[in-house]
Amino acid sequence: MISNLSHINDQAVIGKDVTIDPFTVIHENVKIGAGTWIGSNVTIYPGAIIGENCKIFPGAVISAVPQDLKFQGEESTVEIGDNTTIRECVTINRGTIDKRMTKVGSNCLLMAYVHIAHDCILGNHVIIANAVQVAGHVNIDDYAFIGGSSAVHQFVKVGVHSMISGGSLVRKDVPPYTKAAREPLSYAGINSLGLRRRGFSSEAISNIQEVYRYLFLNSLNNSRALEEIEINLPATKERDEIINFIRSSERGVMKGYIN
Repeated sequence: MISNLSHINDQAVIGKDVTIDPFTVIHENVKIGAGTWIGSNVTIYPGAIIGENCKIFPGAVISAVPQDLKFQGEESTVEIGDNTTIRECVTINRGTIDKRMTKVGSNCLLMAYVHIAHDCILGNHVIIANAVQVAGHVNIDDYAFIGGSSAVHQFVKVGVHSMISGGSLVRKDVPPYTKAAREPLSYAGINSLGLRRRGFSSEAISNIQEVYRYLFLNSLNNSRALEEIEINLPATKERDEIINFIRSSERGVMKGYIN
């Protein structure tokens, strides 16, 4: 299961039934969970903690030091959850003193040539398509999808169940349940197809749409829109999640609908 043409440091902890193909290098202070498959020519640096039943394809580099001039060699990690697939030539840098951790959740798919920079936090069931570049300190919530060749600015937040069109420049926060497209990046409706696939009821989807009518289609500024939402729309988990996301945004949220 482990090729004698790979190099595994004696201090690495390798779980049961792990497969490691030839010419892969695993450094000290690495933990790999049971049932994980690691292809050839993968490099895993110190600080990597990889879950069970993951698949890591050739050329991936995990837990290399951050590409951040402020980094002073502090101890930090890359943590990857269970059942996550990391395709060819993906790079995931470990954290800095900010969070001391870069985290990718469980059941995620990072397609080929994706870069995840230092101190990023990805939730579960996140899909990031080919050649997406994610700068440092980005948060991507559960079930988010980012289309291929997009670039995500540092400190941006991407909300739960959102979908970003391929080739996008993501400079502002993308609220939960939305679709984001065009240039500059703007509201393109809610991710209704994705929500239906994940079991959201027609009523819940309709309620989410009504929230975003106030935010993006009624020519109100965000503060006024949030006030109107709280007055006029019934409290739901999704409504309150959207309100909290908008109010806590530090970079500001993407634009409303543009013709």
